[in-house]
Amino acid sequence: MKIHQLRNATLVLEYRQARVLVDPMLAPRGALPPLRLGGGRLRNPLVDLPAGHEPLLDQVTHGLITHCQKGHFDHLDRAGARWLRERQLPVVCTPHDAPHLRRKGLNVVPLPADHGHPSPFLDGQIRTQRCLHGRGLIGRLMEHGVGYLIEMPGEPSVYLAGDTLLTDEIRAFVARQQPDVCVVPAGGARFDLGGEVIMDGAAAVELATLVRGHVVANHLEALSHCPQTRAGLAAEAARAGVADRLSIPDDGECLAFTVEAPETVVLPAAVA
Repeated sequence: MKIHQLRNATLVLEYRQARVLVDPMLAPRGALPPLRLGGGRLRNPLVDLPAGHEPLLDQVTHGLITHCQKGHFDHLDRAGARWLRERQLPVVCTPHDAPHLRRKGLNVVPLPADHGHPSPFLDGQIRTQRCLHGRGLIGRLMEHGVGYLIEMPGEPSVYLAGDTLLTDEIRAFVARQQPDVCVVPAGGARFDLGGEVIMDGAAAVELATLVRGHVVANHLEALSHCPQTRAGLAAEAARAGVADRLSIPDDGECLAFTVEAPETVVLPAAVA
């Protein structure tokens, strides 16, 4: 299995038989609104998609959406929806998001509503895990969505956490399931009011201590409300002694994982 980090939460999961595009935000740099009033009202995304991403997108066979309503353009923007609509690729989502995505003209494949129970997916299975995308007043305004645990024969299991804080429910979930790879949002996103709405560096490091497998951190340095930097997260991981099990890929980087050797292998672009 390979994980191609594109930008923010947008990535491609590469299996032998499929390429799954997760949470596509495909707009060019600065094409989307600011997410904070302070800090110069920077428009989003802060960076362009990595050079040479088009051939990778041309190989995509499926879409997968963690959440997309209430203005969450960083997980499905207009450019991403248009890209999926034009190709009519099957887009896996929750029953909650299915009507919203159908109205956008997407080829929707909703999962059953039962959280935690596996459903068929490609040659394997997929299950959802609820997210907590903020607490208090800000939490009531957010779209919380789900994370996905994907298990494929002969491949490492991967948990895509979605946009979530590190809750006791998620701690128990990863301790019980022990995914080979956990992909977590580590940007520490917050708006002008309220607390963080996703994990920060400290939470990503803590999660790395709860699993025997590997952690991949994303949601970094692409949106104006995410202050956590890659360098700062790398320093936290080193202090906690988990740097060898926590990867912080650059945009455009590809990480390869096998069942026998769940540690990451960084592939140069020409090989990936």
